Amino acid sequence: MVPPGVSLCGMPAGRPLRAHYPAGMTTPSPLPQNDTLSPVAQAAHRARAAAAEIAPLPRAAKDGALLAVADALEARTDVVVTANAEDIARAREAGTSESIIDRLTLTPERVRAIAADVRDVAALPDPVGEVVRGSTLPNGIDLRQVRVPLGVVGIIYEARPNVTVDAAALCLKSGNAVLLRGSSSAYSSNAALVDVLRDAVEAAGLPADAVQLVPGESRDSVKELMRARGLVDVLIPRGGAGLIRTVVEESTVPVIETGTGNCHVYVDAQTDLDMAVDILINSKAQRPSVCNAAETLLVHQDIAGAFLPRALEALAEAGVTVHADERVLEHAATTKATVVAATAEDWETEYLSYDIAAAVVDSLDAAVTHIRRWSSGHTEAIVTTSQAAARRFTQLVDSTTVAVNASTRFTDGGQFGFGAEIGISTQKLHARGPMGLPELTSTKYIVTGDGHIR
Repeated sequence: MVPPGVSLCGMPAGRPLRAHYPAGMTTPSPLPQNDTLSPVAQAAHRARAAAAEIAPLPRAAKDGALLAVADALEARTDVVVTANAEDIARAREAGTSESIIDRLTLTPERVRAIAADVRDVAALPDPVGEVVRGSTLPNGIDLRQVRVPLGVVGIIYEARPNVTVDAAALCLKSGNAVLLRGSSSAYSSNAALVDVLRDAVEAAGLPADAVQLVPGESRDSVKELMRARGLVDVLIPRGGAGLIRTVVEESTVPVIETGTGNCHVYVDAQTDLDMAVDILINSKAQRPSVCNAAETLLVHQDIAGAFLPRALEALAEAGVTVHADERVLEHAATTKATVVAATAEDWETEYLSYDIAAAVVDSLDAAVTHIRRWSSGHTEAIVTTSQAAARRFTQLVDSTTVAVNASTRFTDGGQFGFGAEIGISTQKLHARGPMGLPELTSTKYIVTGDGHIR
């Protein structure tokens, strides 16, 4: 069992990922020519064969496939949107929340944006073969540490069909095969997208099995994927806390943990009030259904009287309900804000909706203490005009991203210039923060001698 907060099966930092095979087995066995394997295992074997084929490909071959994928997405947008409409209809019948439906929805504009993201990935440098470090040792041996693909990457994710394309594009660019296991709520969308991807990849001369939808819609297929150790090199879960916890705790395959986004905005005693309001509203209300949206507001007591009435009015105009502690409630009486009393549960909640928890704190250190207790380790922001306060906050807060006078919404692979991201890792091994192409590689050492013996 992988303990919570630890991934890659507890491997020491810096140790390259590798598959672990059963005793006496150094490589995966050939795919049997009968029906002894389950559909999931057969897909994993095919992915492993495809991974070996694409790993040594030059950048031009991979980029050509990605550009073909982008063109195919635009050409077959109607097919994708029609399939997506089936998922949306089922979601509405099931009473799914609007925030989840927003994540699920694919419009022609969103499909075009996804295609543009694929082209952006194609334009990025190829990480495979990059020399991480190298030197000539005193004995004359040439030593190089180079980036290599992980191999077969499994992605388990919830109702966000854009992840299907983002994950496939990043995995292809980094020389990996990908097994995609989305939620049943997006099955029609994901199936249509994977059909488009496979056709385009194959037409470009790459193996279609480099991109596969994991067979089956039941939880059994997820469990089997999590236990495909030796066939799948790494799993990346993307979704809510329950999904991530299940994958981390029950998988025998190494896991890169992507975390939930209980993000905080702290308004310091010394601050620009206009800036603080703008950052708060953008962090919370620009798109509340995503993991980098703010879920908690913390306000220094010295600025609360001047800031909170303005902030509460702005939150009300944005349609945000405030879950307030007693000191915030005192400032709410004269505003139009929708305010309810906060409970302990509110401080740990990732709302993904037009809700935010709010508290007044005695000091910057008290804000840090609150964040350390309740944060998911994703993104925290401070709004301050004090360089000393900014420096102390960034030193003390231990999250993947700490923003100074900037919205939490910037924690994103695209915003960071990485291209489409595979997820935002909240762990501390191998990858942390937005995961782009380099995070989808491991390394190996190449030792070149001239008859050297030890």
